[in-house]
Amino acid sequence: MSDGRNATLWQRISEGRQLDELWSQFTADARASYGFYGKDVDWDEINKLPRWRRPFHIAKEIFWAMLMKLTPARRVLLIVALALLLLSGFQLQYGKSFSMQVKFDAVAALIFLLLLSLELADKVTMKRDLEIAREIQTWLVPSDPPNVAAATVAFATRPQNSVAGDYYDAFYPTAAQEAAGKLSLVIADVAGKSVPAALLMATFQASLHTIAGEGVALDALVPRLNRYACAHSLQGLRFTTAVLAEYDTASRTVNYVNAGHNAPVVRRKNGGIQRLESGGLPLGIHSQAAFQSARIELFPGDALVLFTDGVVEAFNESGQEFGDARWVEAVRNLPDGNAQQSLQFLMRRVDEFVGATRQFDDITCLVLRCA
Repeated sequence: MSDGRNATLWQRISEGRQLDELWSQFTADARASYGFYGKDVDWDEINKLPRWRRPFHIAKEIFWAMLMKLTPARRVLLIVALALLLLSGFQLQYGKSFSMQVKFDAVAALIFLLLLSLELADKVTMKRDLEIAREIQTWLVPSDPPNVAAATVAFATRPQNSVAGDYYDAFYPTAAQEAAGKLSLVIADVAGKSVPAALLMATFQASLHTIAGEGVALDALVPRLNRYACAHSLQGLRFTTAVLAEYDTASRTVNYVNAGHNAPVVRRKNGGIQRLESGGLPLGIHSQAAFQSARIELFPGDALVLFTDGVVEAFNESGQEFGDARWVEAVRNLPDGNAQQSLQFLMRRVDEFVGATRQFDDITCLVLRCA
């Protein structure tokens, strides 16, 4: 009976994960936490010290980085708990007949437990709010790809946090454009991460659909979108890189503008590679920036791959980046198939390289595949 209860308890705690999975998750969490607190460490000063002194100073800097993340009241509690833990076991002896041992370890443990419960409550509350924000954010992007004549579209996004600053879209702005087979394709990345980037992503989506809904041509749409972005970019600090394109299903041509974004990859049926680089500055930097559009033609079997920098900047446990060269090679080796199969192939290549390493940035990819 007790073995069954123990098994049930372990199943509940571990959620059915194996030990190697739990260890991989722990190492990924530990590495991410070390990187998070390590941003507050003055590594230049530490590197000036002799090697034997560095571990102590790194530990001290990490401790202070952790301490300063707490509220003042919780900092005091943590210091008190550490002091009690250090004093625990102290023995006071008076003569041969009297001795007293001070034990505060139970009190210290209770304070640590109290701090843990307070921090956990904050995290759960924030996580619930972020999940609501994430649900709202999913309403702003398409859940299913549109129907496209003689082509397929697929997309995927993986936020680094619950909410993302990446944005993708594939839509017909107006009924007239849908009838004419003019499909808008967009991928964008707001500078920054988490909630601030997600809020700006929402404003970008709203302004894009408002302007595009007027039936504005791409050459006029991008400058207007840029002026709107400049008004909400905190003087260029919160700029947005983007690729905006219009795919004409009748002529199989793509008219596009690359506003400072990672150059999309066109993979020809014969394995040839072409990059879409024509454009200008990221949106939100200069209100009078000029943007150069360009046009390419696609053929049956060709694939157009749009992506954000989280793809090429994904790194493995050794700290090695996936990189643009590996990404282009993965696109070059796309097997025959539709857009969804192509997307799965590409994401699998990234996953195989990254392994169990925790995601550092939002990852988004959009694929258009001509049939």
